[in-house]
Amino acid sequence: MDIVIRGIVLFAFMYLLMRVIGRRELSSLAPFDLFLLIVLGDSIQQGLTQDDYSVVGAVLAVSTFAIMQFLVSYTSFRFPRLRPVLEGEPIVIIQDGKPIERNIKRERLTVEEVLEEARLSQISSLDEIEWAVLEPSGNISFIEKK
Repeated sequence: MDIVIRGIVLFAFMYLLMRVIGRRELSSLAPFDLFLLIVLGDSIQQGLTQDDYSVVGAVLAVSTFAIMQFLVSYTSFRFPRLRPVLEGEPIVIIQDGKPIERNIKRERLTVEEVLEEARLSQISSLDEIEWAVLEPSGNISFIEKK
């Protein structure tokens, strides 16, 4: 039972941490970021199972995380008002070819990063963009001017 309680606490901590880190950083991992996530995962495992190396302990830990993820997903589906808190909301970062500085700064993006994503979508300049939206997944959606 101790593993289940630690699992719930660590799941909540990791969920909060991922929301604080920001959506853009999670979608574009640099090699060092990947390394940090691996170290973080190992640290969480040590705090989760302590000295319990049994199969039952591992099953309990993984099951707790799976159930917590299911509960968050179900809560988000069942209660739409909680969805912005649990998943985030899309944020407009460019409107009519002009960056919305407040939103870009809040998401710790640069205009150069947005332009890089635009080029990957075959858009060569900000002037061609009607809307650019940073999605909760961390992807940027572009709507071109007509």
